[in-house]
Amino acid sequence: MSEFVDGFEGLADIKAAVSIFGSSRSKPHDEYYKLAEETAYQLARAGYAIITGAGEGIMEAGNKGAKKAGGMSIGLNILIPEEQRPNKYVTRLIEFKYFFCRKVMFAKYSNAFVVFPGGFGTLDEFFEALSLIQTKRVDPFPVILMGKRYWAGMMDWLLHSPVKTGAVRESELSIFKLVDKPAEAVKHIKKFYNGK
Repeated sequence: MSEFVDGFEGLADIKAAVSIFGSSRSKPHDEYYKLAEETAYQLARAGYAIITGAGEGIMEAGNKGAKKAGGMSIGLNILIPEEQRPNKYVTRLIEFKYFFCRKVMFAKYSNAFVVFPGGFGTLDEFFEALSLIQTKRVDPFPVILMGKRYWAGMMDWLLHSPVKTGAVRESELSIFKLVDKPAEAVKHIKKFYNGK
């Protein structure tokens, strides 16, 4: 309960934010690290706070881009056995012991999710967002996959397994959008909320 209270109080003033997800193993010279930094920079310039999981890799890139743009750079750190230290670009830090509390904060305070290449944790956040929107447990919001090449195998699997067998309707794939450039992500989010 105290983690929920800390999260709600710590984020109560957030009016517009975008959460950025992706691999903690991405390095500053990697293509997607650079894309995440630029995406966060453009979103922060557009008035969005940036929320990440506070760690290294894509999370660090997101916080770095937000800070460089003079935007709000928020990190929701998870306390796990393999210690995850908050990256140096986080300007507002909230720490969690429980993943489920942390995930509520991402969903409650984000206007959009931008999902970069990542592993199990990234996939967990992505598919949970889809499930919440699909089942109408939350109002629809933009969920964006960055990197068409990276996600191509998953898209092929979705079309040829869950969609083909009827477990997922093909129309439900429109819950998310695939893009390759930061400007496309920013444009999609703006269009979703402004209808332009």
